[in-house]
Amino acid sequence: MDTLSLLRTIGALGLLLGCLAGALWAVRRYDLKLPGRVTAGSRKRVELVERLTLDAKRSVALIRRDGAEHLILLAPEGHLVVETAIVKAGAEPEVAPAAQPQEAATNDNLSDLRHSFGQLVEQARGRLATRGRG
Repeated sequence: MDTLSLLRTIGALGLLLGCLAGALWAVRRYDLKLPGRVTAGSRKRVELVERLTLDAKRSVALIRRDGAEHLILLAPEGHLVVETAIVKAGAEPEVAPAAQPQEAATNDNLSDLRHSFGQLVEQARGRLATRGRG
């Protein structure tokens, strides 16, 4: 293989990679809709609301789907749904406010909420520990 042929091959490779990089930039910059992309318009049905790291291996994720939120514990042993169908903050509850128990008012206190969350995490860790043994 002579030098001219080698330069031509390297030049063609560089041109091809440049075209691919330019196409990728255009798709990202102008948010072009490609045939293989599955989207429901501009509205996303599933989104990660918040993720909190508990320790080096475990974290809790709050995921919103169609207006309902789900709390999931993620760990190397697997995942565990801690709480489901949490009504999105600011959304109207499905149950009339008079029908809700009086205990719901105590959730306004931040220390009670932290304590409850800590208990939920400990329960979930216990479930994961027993699940890993079986």
